[in-house]
Amino acid sequence: MPRTTDELILQKIDQILRILAAAATAGMKQREQIALLNRAGLQPKDIADLLGTSSNTVRVELVSLRKSNDKKSRKKSPAVKG
Repeated sequence: MPRTTDELILQKIDQILRILAAAATAGMKQREQIALLNRAGLQPKDIADLLGTSSNTVRVELVSLRKSNDKKSRKKSPAVKG
C-alpha cells in the first residue's frame, strides 16, 4: 500500500503503462509484443512483468530477434567486391 504521494503516483503510472502496453500489443504474438515493447525502450524485466513471463524468456527472444534481423540485413546488403 503506497504511503506517500510519490509512491501513489508511481503506482498509477505503472497501471497506465500496463494498460497502454496491453492495448498496443493486443492480438500480437508474444515475439511481436516483445519486439514492440523493446523498441519502445522498455527493459527486459519490465517487458516480462507486463507480459507475465520471465525476464530470461524476454532476453532469449530478443537475442533471437537480433540474429534474425542480422540475417535479413546481410541478405539485403549487396556483396562488397574488393
